[in-house]
Amino acid sequence: METTLEVLAVGGRGRRNRKWPDEVKARIVAETLTPGITVNAVARRHGVPANHVSAWRTLARKGRLVLPAPEDPVEFAALMVGPVEAVPRADVGVVARPEIVAGALVIRLEAGASAERIASVVRALASAP
Repeated sequence: METTLEVLAVGGRGRRNRKWPDEVKARIVAETLTPGITVNAVARRHGVPANHVSAWRTLARKGRLVLPAPEDPVEFAALMVGPVEAVPRADVGVVARPEIVAGALVIRLEAGASAERIASVVRALASAP
């Protein structure tokens, strides 16, 4: 994951205002999601204030910063199986809407949501503290 970090300077002579491209922000935030890695360590490695990285993580949680797909192509999800009679029967002809349940939170997606859409919502939930 060694890549060159590009920072674009914006305005100001005495003060260094930098504009970070969304792709760079997303890569940096994705690094913070690795187990055992701290926000401070990632921020230090990229020369970014830790509070910036934390703010970018918040943007990602709110869905305003799209993170890159994980490098590991295999993703696992918990599966709960109950008795057949406990499962409500769907009406014939009704279009099913995918639901994601995380604790007390239930997210109902639009009917016919793509696998990519569902995966992006799950990634956003996984990155939430």
